[in-house]
Amino acid sequence: MDPPQLLLVGLVLLLGLIGVLVPGVPGTWLVWAGVMWWALHERSAPAWSLLVAATALLLVVQVVKWLLPPRRLRGVAVSRRMAVYAGAGAVLGFVLIPVLGAVPGFVGGIYLCERLRLGTHGEAWASVRTVMRAVGTSVLVELFACLMVVGAWLGAVVAGV
Repeated sequence: MDPPQLLLVGLVLLLGLIGVLVPGVPGTWLVWAGVMWWALHERSAPAWSLLVAATALLLVVQVVKWLLPPRRLRGVAVSRRMAVYAGAGAVLGFVLIPVLGAVPGFVGGIYLCERLRLGTHGEAWASVRTVMRAVGTSVLVELFACLMVVGAWLGAVVAGV
């Protein structure tokens, strides 16, 4: 696959990661479509293996999200700013502490946003707990799976599959 097309696939994957954080955008499916696009052009055993693994993981995540309690947005101050902080924290955590760092990074991003908004540690931590109970868990599960797929794709591209 030539570099401009790899860049476009990377942009689709990035859009998918951002889409996970934005309600109404099919972020998981954009990530899957980007990996499928890449695998269809690569036509190698590792590319097909990654597509199959990504498909399985993302389907499992859809089932897990369905089994989690429904999102309860009433009374929870979830803003775009908080989504940006949480997403940036998850990506930064994923890079700094490979894979496992996404979870504390996500929660840390929400905490930082709330600490800046509310001012005190107690109020910020109470708000983090409320947000995680309302929407954070399902978003975190979906974002974590998409980060794993994008990380595996990036590893395959760098390895020259």
